[in-house]
Parts: sequence; C-alpha cells; structure tokens
Amino acid sequence: MRKLVVLAALAASLAVAACNTVQGAGKDVSAAGHAVSDTAADAKH
Repeated sequence: MRKLVVLAALAASLAVAACNTVQGAGKDVSAAGHAVSDTAADAKH
C-alpha cells in the first residue's frame, strides 16, 4: 500500500512539473510572436 502512495505522489509531481514546463514554453512562444508582430509594425511605419 505504501508503494502505491509513493508512486501516486511521484506521478502527481511529474504531472505538475510537465504542466509548468509546457506553460513556460507557451509563454516563450507567445513572447516571440509579440516580438515579430512589433517588428513588423515598426517596419510598416
């Protein structure tokens, strides 16, 4: 029973870490998109 609890806690912590990683990658991609949009807007003027 104790092994099951430890494995469940480990799986939950890995899932949370994965979500944080994906969220961080999404923010990076979003920031890059904003930079491209800003550069395009500056070139337009």
